Amino acid sequence: MSLKTFPTNFLWGGATAANQLEGAYLKNGKGLSVNDLLVGGTDKRPREITREIQADKYYPSHQAIDFYHHYKEDIKLFAEMGFKIYRFSIAWTRIYPHGFEEEPNKKGLEFYDGVIQELKKYHIQPLITISHYEPPLAMTQKFNGWESRRAIEQYVKFAKTIIKRYHHDVKYWIMFNEINILTRTSGAYLGGGMYVSNNSNFDNPEIDSEQMRFNALHHQFLASSLVTSFAHQYDPSLKMGCMLAYHTIYPLTSNPVDIQYAQEVSKISNFYCGDVQVKGKYPYFAQRYWQKHNLKLDIQPQDAKILLQGKVDYFTFSYYQSTTVTLDKEKNTLQKGNFISGVKNPYLKTSDWGWAIDPLGLRIALNQVFDRYNLPIMVVENGLGAKDKLEFTRDGQPYINDDYRINYLKQHLSAMYEALQDGVDLIGYTSWAPIDLVSASSGQMSKRYGYIYVDKDDYGHGTLKRYKKKSFYWYKQVIQNNGII
Repeated sequence: MSLKTFPTNFLWGGATAANQLEGAYLKNGKGLSVNDLLVGGTDKRPREITREIQADKYYPSHQAIDFYHHYKEDIKLFAEMGFKIYRFSIAWTRIYPHGFEEEPNKKGLEFYDGVIQELKKYHIQPLITISHYEPPLAMTQKFNGWESRRAIEQYVKFAKTIIKRYHHDVKYWIMFNEINILTRTSGAYLGGGMYVSNNSNFDNPEIDSEQMRFNALHHQFLASSLVTSFAHQYDPSLKMGCMLAYHTIYPLTSNPVDIQYAQEVSKISNFYCGDVQVKGKYPYFAQRYWQKHNLKLDIQPQDAKILLQGKVDYFTFSYYQSTTVTLDKEKNTLQKGNFISGVKNPYLKTSDWGWAIDPLGLRIALNQVFDRYNLPIMVVENGLGAKDKLEFTRDGQPYINDDYRINYLKQHLSAMYEALQDGVDLIGYTSWAPIDLVSASSGQMSKRYGYIYVDKDDYGHGTLKRYKKKSFYWYKQVIQNNGII
């Protein structure tokens, strides 16, 4: 078989989030984020939100995999695989513990100084996500997070602080992780840091405020645009990107009502946010959606100018699976997914967690995005959550045979290669996640994505020792070859 070679200088790497791997949740002055109040769940039992830390509850973010104390070891392993780029987030509450402080926490900045210096040591480019599902809890308690325009000022202050400090070493920036999660019920707390009610259920479609979510999303659009405008003026070499959770949306049947419904779902899920951040204005279909759903956004006279002046330079997205939808209630069997649900696609297999496996959907997604926006693209999350098994040989050598992960990734990289042949300007790939960490949706460790196994279970037990999986050596070969066989 011939080698499917990627472009010269293609950015191979991996992606993580602070709240899912750092741990040390109160170390050196760090404050509480909303994620620090999320209890661990399972694929069948949803995570619980508590209003204060309870001694009898288990909060996965508090220790996670303790990257805070292991980052040199972990980055060395990333370098051994040959990473060109590493996407990570900066914990907001490590820099501004409550969000309101006038001066940043020096100890928090010093930690990220160390991370970036370690990456430079191995010639790995940092790609920083400014906000990845961890608004300060104090902002939630004071004005319900992104429901209020007051969050914009605090976010801009935080973003300016880290851009000024790291712009010489960091070229690529992302303002918000999966910003379009606010178009979905689970986004209220995770993305917006907002309490919808007194209910403790993390993701309950029956307890929701679409008004609150879409208003918060408008505030995040403004914050993103203000930071992008600042960065372009402060250092014109910086590249500022948006990031969406992308789902290729299929109709279940050829019934025209299903086809039209799939189109409507895709508009809101995939293009509502992309249009604002790339084109600098709300899409043509927004007004009708607001009217149909009785949404009244907090749009002020200066907002249109702010959005137009803060357009992004490149487009990034996560892709785990496609989603299939129908209006036929008799065929409406629930199919799980990455913070979105649909119906089971009879042509696709599923992962251990019930997510549809659809590599062709990634090629379709890349073509859809490039056709609509004509910007450079990075796939900044893609991977397979699975129940890996750590075993030992007779002579005591550890091994984790994850051929299923290799097969999944190989198929998705092949889809990316085909998209490149289609003419898509794809410049990078940071798979989720290069090392096992806490699942955002379920809070589990057993939902493993990494090339590196971390000895820890769903209840916080384990040595935290790192082991290389079979996929570690496979991905190393991919990067060395700049392609796949």
